Amino acid sequence: MSFRLFEEKHHASLYQQYRLTPANELKELILQYLDKKKGPPYELAVDLGCGTGQNTRLLSPHFQKVVGIDVSECQVEEARAVPGFTNITYSAGPAEVLPFPDDSVDLLTAASAAHWFDAKRFLKEAARVLKPRGCMALFGYADNFKLHYGSCGDRLSNIYEELKKFLLPYTSSQVAVSNSKLQDLYEAIPFPDKERIEVIPVKEEVTVKNLLGLLETYSTYQAYHRADPKAAAALSESTMTRFLGEMGVSSPEAKLEIRLEYFCVLACKPQ
Repeated sequence: MSFRLFEEKHHASLYQQYRLTPANELKELILQYLDKKKGPPYELAVDLGCGTGQNTRLLSPHFQKVVGIDVSECQVEEARAVPGFTNITYSAGPAEVLPFPDDSVDLLTAASAAHWFDAKRFLKEAARVLKPRGCMALFGYADNFKLHYGSCGDRLSNIYEELKKFLLPYTSSQVAVSNSKLQDLYEAIPFPDKERIEVIPVKEEVTVKNLLGLLETYSTYQAYHRADPKAAAALSESTMTRFLGEMGVSSPEAKLEIRLEYFCVLACKPQ
């Protein structure tokens, strides 16, 4: 089965504001792979589980047409509201039933989304719609990121680890699929030409406010919020206070560094 989460309007708004845009290193890796395996013309890219369009928009300059698809109409509405991308269209729908003819898609992507798909149905559909030598790129980042600010980075990272541990009872089984870096999905891809890159180190600078906003987009926090909204809000507020206290600053706009480890599954459909 596929999973339907992240569908509330408030959650979609958080996604638009705080979800990380995939690192440039990922975009370059994917485009270089597509260039090596298939080459131009690049007519159609499809971004599955597109959320509010952060990854979809990165693809815009490189394809004649880009389509973002997400099961959540609220997420799609947020994505459509971003102006300036005339070659992008969005639609609500599942990754397992795609509205494209056979052999029509140059690139399929999924950013921090493939672990929610029904793997068997998705892979069958991907094999149908990809052009010969068309490619798929499924990626995300591990939840073991480290925080850095002056000399208190370890203490900030410990606060984050405590938050993760507290939210552990609210973790979906599908999060484990992501944390495995899509190992089972990679093994199930029917194309012989495939690879899985487990560690792509990336550094991002974010404000404390945006870091807390990012954490509030996570499915674990959202599950806790649904169970007890007041307690979830208090948890977020206390975590913010602890971060600021360790950093010795008062403004949530203070910036710190996140060090992430992305992973990426790449595959090319046979000729």
